[in-house]
Amino acid sequence: MNTYASATRRHTTTTSGVLLMTGIVLATLTEAIASTVLSLARSDIIGDTYATPDEFAWLDIGYTAFKLIGFMSAAWLLSRVNPRNVVVGATLAMGLACALAALSTRLDLLVALRVIQGFSGGTLLVGGQAIIFGAYARHQQPFLQALFAMGAVVASATIAPALQGWLIDSQSWAWIFFCVVPLALAASGLLLIADAPALIKAEHRPFDPIGFTLMATALLCFTYVLTQGSRWDWFEEPRIVWLTLTGAAALLAFVGQQLLIKGPGLLDFSLFQSKDFSFALIVSFVAGAALFGSAFLIPAFALSVLGFRPTDAGLLLLPSGGCFIAALLIAAWLMQARRVAPFATVPFGILMIMLAMWMLSGSTSESGAHDMMAAVLLRGLGLGLLFLSITLIAFSDLNRRNLASGIGLFNTGRQLGGLMGVAALQSLIEHDLASNAVVLGSHVTAGTGAVIERLTGLSALLAGKGIDAVSAGRAATSLLGRAVVGQSTVIAFDTAFMAVTLLFAVAAPILVAIKIGFARSGNGGHRGASPLPQKSS
Repeated sequence: MNTYASATRRHTTTTSGVLLMTGIVLATLTEAIASTVLSLARSDIIGDTYATPDEFAWLDIGYTAFKLIGFMSAAWLLSRVNPRNVVVGATLAMGLACALAALSTRLDLLVALRVIQGFSGGTLLVGGQAIIFGAYARHQQPFLQALFAMGAVVASATIAPALQGWLIDSQSWAWIFFCVVPLALAASGLLLIADAPALIKAEHRPFDPIGFTLMATALLCFTYVLTQGSRWDWFEEPRIVWLTLTGAAALLAFVGQQLLIKGPGLLDFSLFQSKDFSFALIVSFVAGAALFGSAFLIPAFALSVLGFRPTDAGLLLLPSGGCFIAALLIAAWLMQARRVAPFATVPFGILMIMLAMWMLSGSTSESGAHDMMAAVLLRGLGLGLLFLSITLIAFSDLNRRNLASGIGLFNTGRQLGGLMGVAALQSLIEHDLASNAVVLGSHVTAGTGAVIERLTGLSALLAGKGIDAVSAGRAATSLLGRAVVGQSTVIAFDTAFMAVTLLFAVAAPILVAIKIGFARSGNGGHRGASPLPQKSS
């Protein structure tokens, strides 16, 4: 009888664990789809909403800023409400907001719905990962965190663009939002059915309205600056200057207020007693720049230079997702079964990403998907080895009372790093495109033999198609100008790919030096309350 009861309990626990993990992964997929909807559907949504670029920008700003705010405020919410209920509520809010967004073309309503989606997405990511860390033993974390990363990181970087490209070409952008609804309902149902293990509650935190206002102001200002700065030539525009100064002042005031506040605030300074967390937080900025930067560059190059359809541009990254998942599982097996230290895979991940970006820097206007595939696959392997490692480095030694704060701050660092990386790459491409066009154009002069030969050949070709001589000459000149612009664009993108390689070439020695410095300064673990559980609940 005792044996039967024990076996039944084990079966129930296993079933509940599978349901819980499946529900959390499906919840993260809703955020992955919602967060990337503007990457390929931008022009379609602008056309349907009749929005100007400035008005449309608030769809992106609202989502990103409130996702960051959700990251930073989730710990307070989780200290007052059962974490599972928080994740369920955030997932249902995401599904409802996406359903309404699919049915509306009113810009003001879409902006409000994007704000809800962003806050819900940030909250459910922090809540879901906190449940996994708090409910399961430390030796199970590599594999479980790999599963979580498949929904939170892999889907947004590879699977979601492919799905969205196909839906835009075959249906409309509204179907992207509609796809979130069944996922949200399924995730919420599984989370409610699962018998989630009881978690040790974090320290009760009263709401800090002053700190929240300062933090939200800083994140809103920085989000606007980083997402729109390149459009306004950065500090040549007064509004960018003032928003940067306002954001910096709000950030300094927030940190000072958190230091002076009595009792726990929104920012938990005990996190930085862990050298491992501090190191991983620094790495998260670089990793975020690599993830979001490369995810921006590759589809943009395919669409603007190679002339891919949205479906083809999305599918270009899809094989990378398979390598990403394979690398996550390999790294999890090494760390869980072979007890390999998480830090051991970081150098391999960095080297693979560097090599992939260097290979892509040789792309031309004649390149195809098959020419870029080796680099795309290598990028997926590198990201998989890097992201699981820094996740385990960051959180494994935190105690359960400040874990949610650490997850929120780590995700904020990764997101800000991604915004910085994309903003820098956009500015680099725009600057190089103009300078390359000037340099190439200076060599395309009317008296040059090669130019005369090219124009003559083009004119003859067009005349053979039935165009009169005068019109053929003008069209040939126009085509030559377009070729100059096209080649300038190729060179600009190749420079951007190389810039990501150089980022790691510069950052890697600095990160190694920081790691050595932390190791010499004392024990990397957190000297605080009880660590994460050692055995399954």
